[in-house]
Amino acid sequence: MRSCENLQEVTYMPTAKEFTIHIEDRPGALGKVCQALADRSINIVAFQIFPAEGKSHVRMVVDNPTTVKSVLETQRLAFTETEVAQVKLSNRPGELARAAARLGENKININYAYSGLEASTNTPLVFFGVAEVGRAATLLEQIAGTQGAAR
Repeated sequence: MRSCENLQEVTYMPTAKEFTIHIEDRPGALGKVCQALADRSINIVAFQIFPAEGKSHVRMVVDNPTTVKSVLETQRLAFTETEVAQVKLSNRPGELARAAARLGENKININYAYSGLEASTNTPLVFFGVAEVGRAATLLEQIAGTQGAAR
């Protein structure tokens, strides 16, 4: 049983690589980027898009960051990479409130957040853009670990 627990700890990472891609703000631009990723069998786990200064900025977390980087470079797209804190949350009222409150209680400001689904289980995932990613990830991991006790 111990080895199964260790395997589970290894497969869940409380941080994720996020790509922010800068694309033209015009019809079809997002579709072109997403199709290029799909053509390389890349699954988009979560994303958000927002306009800024005549461009669109797409933040996304994917299942294969190394290949994404190659695709984006091939497409000659400007992008940045950063680490974000992530947490698996139960799909029930109050879970996001609990996670956000925990960060706030520990003086960690949430700059932005968005959600997606874990591919293998459809478990809700929330990604937090924060200054202190490592500390936030540790706190959020504690939240995820106490979900069963909160029921």
